Amino acid sequence: MYSMLSKAQLCTLKFDPVIRELISNASDALDKIRFLSVSEENVLGENKDLEISISFNETLKTLTIRDTGIGMTKADLISNLGTVAKSGTTNFVEALSEGADMSLIGQFGVGFYSVYLVADKVRVVSKNNDDEQYVWESTADSSFAIAKDPRGNTLGRGTEITMFLKEDAVDFTKQDTVENLVQKYSEFITFPIKLYKKTEKTVEVDDDEEDDDEDTDTDADAEDAGDEDNDGIEVEEEDEEEDKPAKTETITTYDWHRINSNVAIWARDKDEVTEEEYQSFFRAISKSSGDAMSHIHFKAEGEVEFKSILYVSDSADGLYEDYHNRKAGIRLYVRKVLIQDDFEDLLPRYLNFIRGVVDSDDLPLNVSRETLQQHKVLRVMAKKLVRKVLEMLRKLATDDSEDADDAEDGEGAGEEHPYIKFWKEFGRSIKMGVVEDTPNRAKLAKLLRFKSSKTDTEDGPQWVSLDGYVKRMADWQKTIYFVAGESEEQVKKSPFLETALRKGVEVLYLTEPIDEYVMQHLGDFDGTKFQSLTKEGVKFGDEDEDIIKKRTKMYKESFKPLTDYLKDLFSGKVSKVTVSQRVESTPSIVVTSQYGQSANMERIMRAQTFANNERIRDMGSTKTLELNPRHPIIIELNSLVQDSPDDQSTKDLAWLLYDTALVSSGFPQEDLESYADRMYRAMASNMNVQSMDLAPELEVELDEEEEGDAGSDETDLDDESDMDSEL
Repeated sequence: MYSMLSKAQLCTLKFDPVIRELISNASDALDKIRFLSVSEENVLGENKDLEISISFNETLKTLTIRDTGIGMTKADLISNLGTVAKSGTTNFVEALSEGADMSLIGQFGVGFYSVYLVADKVRVVSKNNDDEQYVWESTADSSFAIAKDPRGNTLGRGTEITMFLKEDAVDFTKQDTVENLVQKYSEFITFPIKLYKKTEKTVEVDDDEEDDDEDTDTDADAEDAGDEDNDGIEVEEEDEEEDKPAKTETITTYDWHRINSNVAIWARDKDEVTEEEYQSFFRAISKSSGDAMSHIHFKAEGEVEFKSILYVSDSADGLYEDYHNRKAGIRLYVRKVLIQDDFEDLLPRYLNFIRGVVDSDDLPLNVSRETLQQHKVLRVMAKKLVRKVLEMLRKLATDDSEDADDAEDGEGAGEEHPYIKFWKEFGRSIKMGVVEDTPNRAKLAKLLRFKSSKTDTEDGPQWVSLDGYVKRMADWQKTIYFVAGESEEQVKKSPFLETALRKGVEVLYLTEPIDEYVMQHLGDFDGTKFQSLTKEGVKFGDEDEDIIKKRTKMYKESFKPLTDYLKDLFSGKVSKVTVSQRVESTPSIVVTSQYGQSANMERIMRAQTFANNERIRDMGSTKTLELNPRHPIIIELNSLVQDSPDDQSTKDLAWLLYDTALVSSGFPQEDLESYADRMYRAMASNMNVQSMDLAPELEVELDEEEEGDAGSDETDLDDESDMDSEL
């Protein structure tokens, strides 16, 4: 039957799910007899223990799985096991021959016949209440034999499957192998699974013969002492037995041990599960020693039904070091049988910090991975799971805070809020979600947290939510302002903050590389748009627009000589030179267009592994130099360009203004050579240095003793040269 399979294909087969398949069949049989027992009082008879037992024989190379389920009649054995076409074996073999995925055995609808991947022969003994006990046997050669069991009713009720294993499947006769497979795939099966295990223990033993010899020697010694000890002096003998180690031996025993002690708590009502049980289950599935930050337990109903428990992990634990290859830790079960322990299609990548289980009765147990990924039920499940995760995070952000307003945003200024602990660990994942998950972007935006200019105050929030920001906005404020930079310390010193801080406007600090991408994808928050203070066109709504326009017009006319001069001088560096009223103490700043790349974005792009600096310069934003018309440097420079526009000192001062504005605005200085020359000329001018020509070298005069030493050295050198010539 398997002659059409190549040797390479057989070598790639995984034997593990064969155990899972047979245990699942046994569990189904137990479910059926239990269901019948509800309506039929005597259906269980004397065999009331519903369980699965597994045993193996290393000598005979057999593995046996037995259940006390409903069992099969002779007709059932012929119908269920005897018809190759109905069992799916033909389809299975055809799939293998066509190069199908071998990663999960037993998932091509073959059911029982997957045992022939590990066994040369299979014997099935079954007893149903409505028939005698029968034996079915086959070597998977398109034939089988069935007969009444000559031993009579040895099972009482149920089915026993014995596999005569192939040479490359003898691992199934190893105790640890079988136990590990059962615990991996079937640890949450409702019925007890027992394994006939070998145990060894060391026990103390009594040596009767040695005790008798010791007693004889003691009596003889006592007689000798009585003969020789005539002077009446008693001699006290030491008890040598006190230091003598006890004699032990190792005893090997075989007995039945239950190996699926874990309880599927997701199948229970959530009101019946304690917090300790939830945390214990989290530690079991995550292999973590800590407690989960939060969890949600629910049953989904409607188009698809499934039960699930989802946890927020206790720490990131290197998550962002290998973010794109990290799989979500969701275990997929079908009727409490593990299908896959890291099924990545149930949650999007940005939620790969979630751990948990999903158990569905609506998915087929035998299904290939490719079919499962395209299954409509799975897509519905994935959508509901994401919604439940976001619901859990929203609840985490609003719970456990003493102040109601702070609780709404998770912004408490006292003891660290539970959500802030989560944010510090997994905040970047939420930001990735804003970028990647368009349908849930609005919900994710409510989970975002930032530092801001308000966090500098003693009674201000530690972290700022967008909800909280909007609530604190002044009546005249129409936009959410932010500044992006390399660090919080750098952003706080940004000249772009000056006017906003003077007006009491809250400014968000964006200090992570992904932050500006987040703002670009959001666009607005509940109708309130975002505005970068490093871009042109920034306006504050607390002043009269007519007054602003008239004042700006007056400044433009007054500083037109300077703006025209600088625009010509900085041709190719900036596209515009304008007068601005949004800076306070800074003479000038360099801003970019509304839809261009900010200085921070250019820095991030340059830092990328495969960055092309030439291309980045071509993609760079059009820069605008904004002047502070109230600053004395700008006022004086305006006079200089009118009085002595061609002087090198005037040009150097103008360039120095640009250089300083460029660097303070976060842009790199590209023409370092010209920059250095200008700086040196500015230093020379400030120190009244008239010429940049180098001074002549100092002449060194030698005294007579130094001249003699120098001559001696020359003589020695001449002598050495002569010696070299002679050689």
